[in-house]
Amino acid sequence: MTPAMNLDEQKEKTAISGPCVDICLDCGTAISVARRDYFDTRFGHSGFYGIARCGACSLEQTLPRPAERELQALYETFYNFRGEKGTRYTQMRERFLLSVFYQLWLWLDGDISFHARKGTGRLLDVGCNEGRGLKLYRNNGFSAEGLEFNENAARVARASGFTVHTVPLSAVAAQTYDRVVLSNVLEHSLDPAKMLADIRRLLKPRGQLWISCPNSESWLRRLFGRFWINWHVPFHIVHFSRASLRRQIEKAGLSVVEMKTQTPALWLVQSFLSRWHARHGHPTRELRSVARVVPLLLLTRLLLFPIIWLGNALGRGDCWIVVAQNRNPPEEN
Repeated sequence: MTPAMNLDEQKEKTAISGPCVDICLDCGTAISVARRDYFDTRFGHSGFYGIARCGACSLEQTLPRPAERELQALYETFYNFRGEKGTRYTQMRERFLLSVFYQLWLWLDGDISFHARKGTGRLLDVGCNEGRGLKLYRNNGFSAEGLEFNENAARVARASGFTVHTVPLSAVAAQTYDRVVLSNVLEHSLDPAKMLADIRRLLKPRGQLWISCPNSESWLRRLFGRFWINWHVPFHIVHFSRASLRRQIEKAGLSVVEMKTQTPALWLVQSFLSRWHARHGHPTRELRSVARVVPLLLLTRLLLFPIIWLGNALGRGDCWIVVAQNRNPPEEN
């Protein structure tokens, strides 16, 4: 029996039917899904979820939506920094990120975390974890700070000399930063409109917000279906199209000055591994296997370059890259 047959049988066995109703996070319209057969293909959380599209504003959202306390428990159990260090994976990752080879890879593969952008001024990395990105932003000329709710991760970043806040965005001083980075963070928010409004308050006049997040119009979504790595239920709450992401940004009082898509080879490899290895209730350990990931990464970038390039050019790449600018100081409106 082939892996594809196993997955198709699994889909039929694990589908949950019955309506699930909630309210759209953007416009407040009632939304619902009738079938829930999406599951966590990364960490092995045992829940089942559906993807609802709002008929009024088109925003797509994961249902049932975890409550804030439940989501925090999920992060503490599965997701956030839990002190992994000294493993082969973390050692190789650290050496690679701080090497010239990483800069070359960013030029070749695309920079979805803004690690190659140089500049000056104060920069806030929201969701900085243990500070890997902060080191790169500092090397690029910025006075880098972080915001991280996981105190264990924040402590590690502080040990490297960084200021890391562990308070809500609303508690950070207004008009403080020249740049704020949301690198694959916005899609995790239970209230993306408030998050964007809070960040706009933090930005200096003409300060910039740098956003990366999965593209719900990606060609890989169609190819891999519910095994597309960027569904990432239940951690990804909102799934943004070009229109829905631009609308959220502009409603917050920011102007979009750059918007494009990129497809990291790693994301494509992860979707392949998810399609062939993910099983409900089990962590997909192949996603963190250096022996599996690295060869597939190089082959994917080499052999599928024309397809990846075309998808990006058509706005169907896997990741949105957005630069938005604060239009005016908040008090002027």
